[in-house]
Amino acid sequence: MTLIKICGLSTPDTLDAAVAAGVSHIGFMFVTRSPRNVSLEAAAALAARLPAHVKSVGVFVDADDALLAAAASFVDVLQLHGSETPARIAEVRRHGREVWRATGVATRADIAAAVKASQGVADRLLLDAKAPSGAPLSGGNGLRFDWQLLGNFNPGMAWGLAGGIDAGNVGAAIAATAAPLVDVSSGVEDAPGVKSVEKIRAFVAAVRA
Repeated sequence: MTLIKICGLSTPDTLDAAVAAGVSHIGFMFVTRSPRNVSLEAAAALAARLPAHVKSVGVFVDADDALLAAAASFVDVLQLHGSETPARIAEVRRHGREVWRATGVATRADIAAAVKASQGVADRLLLDAKAPSGAPLSGGNGLRFDWQLLGNFNPGMAWGLAGGIDAGNVGAAIAATAAPLVDVSSGVEDAPGVKSVEKIRAFVAAVRA
């Protein structure tokens, strides 16, 4: 069964709706410049609402150890979405949490480089669309890459698909890539940072269809 991560949640009603719909992972953004940014205190309170079978993921961009350690006290996964090197990813593992590496891709060469940089150090690789030049955020831009690049993709590690996915195209995304996990943020929003309960339900239903 395809795993589902809803990223950038910040309110109890949307979190509860995601859990009720049947997601596997909830993402909290600890990136100040993101419209989805949440405080550690708010995220901890939200994480406390989660049942044991739904895992919490903290999302970071080139974060320092103090922030990572604070978040690791209540999240299950540390997701790195910056310029972290394999050596830095290995350091982050010392916080005792699963570590995911997210990276933007546009070509087969990008995908190959992402796999090489993640194997042996990250627990899961998330492939997102490469952000436009000058974009303030490395993810959550509502952009997608060519999913046909992932035909017969087998990186030899756990992975997931992100970037421009919504209820209308997630079925095609899974059919094209056989992604074991799909990660959505802007695709279930009414506005940047404003999640929609209805869109969350529709997205999960589309994955399960």
